[in-house]
Amino acid sequence: MSKSKILVAVSSPWASQKIAAPIADLARRLDAQVVVAHVAQLHDEDEHETDAQQRGEKTLQLLTDQLNESGISTEGLMLFSDDVSKAILNTAKARSCTLIILGLTGKGVLKRLIAGDVPANIIRQADLPVLLCPANWVGMI
Repeated sequence: MSKSKILVAVSSPWASQKIAAPIADLARRLDAQVVVAHVAQLHDEDEHETDAQQRGEKTLQLLTDQLNESGISTEGLMLFSDDVSKAILNTAKARSCTLIILGLTGKGVLKRLIAGDVPANIIRQADLPVLLCPANWVGMI
């Protein structure tokens, strides 16, 4: 029987650092592998694609390194898509994940309206459990 897999979608280095300990603890208790995914997107019109990719690589590296150091089998994936929700859902399905965890950024309502509400879209479209971790949350799962 293969191990279960958790897909953790992270959007920033800050989110990666904040969520590492709770994810390691949960993965250990579930005896699960972790797939860490980041969808590279430009933050504004003036940003270059390589800036978005470098930010994404840093985001992935922080979390995958911390999980690997904790003894958790971890795979990092850089995704490129204009549709963040679809990229995350497709990756979870392709990797046979049993849970999606999202670290929320604390974006306001206006920013979510402009950029799209990724967590809400994922929840509506997912056919597996989705766990949302609020930006101001501290603790273990």
